[in-house]
Amino acid sequence: MLDETLLDSPERLTDADRRGLLRGAAEAGARVRTAARHAAEAGVGNLKPDGRPRAVLIAGPGAAATHAADLLGTLAGAGSPVTRLAPTGVAPAAGALRWELPGWTGSVDLLLIATPDGTEPGLALLAEQAYRRGCTVVAVAPARSPLSESVSASHGLFIPMATAPYDHDEPLAGAAPGVLWALLTPLLALLDRTGLLEAPPEAVEKVADRLDRIAERCGPAIVTYSNPAKTLAAELADSLPVIWTEGTSAGPAGRRFAAALAELSGTPAVVSELPEALDAHSTLLAAGADPDDFFRDRVEETPALHARVVLLRDRPIGGLTAAPAARDLALGHDTPISELEPQAGGELETLAELIAITDFAAVYLTLASGA
Repeated sequence: MLDETLLDSPERLTDADRRGLLRGAAEAGARVRTAARHAAEAGVGNLKPDGRPRAVLIAGPGAAATHAADLLGTLAGAGSPVTRLAPTGVAPAAGALRWELPGWTGSVDLLLIATPDGTEPGLALLAEQAYRRGCTVVAVAPARSPLSESVSASHGLFIPMATAPYDHDEPLAGAAPGVLWALLTPLLALLDRTGLLEAPPEAVEKVADRLDRIAERCGPAIVTYSNPAKTLAAELADSLPVIWTEGTSAGPAGRRFAAALAELSGTPAVVSELPEALDAHSTLLAAGADPDDFFRDRVEETPALHARVVLLRDRPIGGLTAAPAARDLALGHDTPISELEPQAGGELETLAELIAITDFAAVYLTLASGA
């Protein structure tokens, strides 16, 4: 059950935030600036690549690497394929995971390693394997971690991850807000230098500024009725989030939101892109509309989760859109709907806004539900 009184008590929210999730969301802009500075100090801005890589491979544990690969692949488009290397192993532990390069990997490809840990022996072995194949290696991980030594020995480029003191108080969640931006920002700068996507320093600074503004709008001191993240968290209480996305940037934001809800608060969610979502989830919404619900014995039965649509959009209302059909489908099945659409700006800025608001919402839902 969601404790809505906690949402409007900054002191209680702070006390409940044992993993520093709110701080990570609030300091996302600062984390972007620090990560960009680390990338510049590592020499990313001075690189003179011979051309675009044939393929970009991304390896790392858990949600952080998955989201980074998803976001970079979306931003890069069809210029060069961006592929996440999924690990194998008997457990999701640093010492148990192993990664393998595809057989075709060679000197015209680029391997990116992104990890908030840096102690995984499997990633060190992967860097050595890439070196033997002639594949360029770039890693983002905590400074002075074992991985930094392995990448240096493999003549790769190591970029220290932007961290905060409270990152070491509790184990880092892969979906934690600060982790994503600390790993993603240096990779954006790198792929900008390769010509794979556009993320010049001024665009990254605009992302940091947008994240700062969202932190002001969604911070713990802002009351629920004027705080879009707290409002969304309250709306999702005791519901099954059905996340629909429209627009290129909204897709990875929606998938990250679903993953963050599951990892941080234990809330199951389903996600799909419009217009295909209308067919994919039509039966799901119809199953939740029970005309006999009024006569249920609410004392004896555990209340069922009812769907709530969350529509994330990154395109103007005046363009070609399936949003009206989505609203009609949801309301036709008596399913409530929440909508988020970022303010105008570049692709990176609008993507950052969608991620920031949904990150805050996932954190508030986690803290107010006692997860």
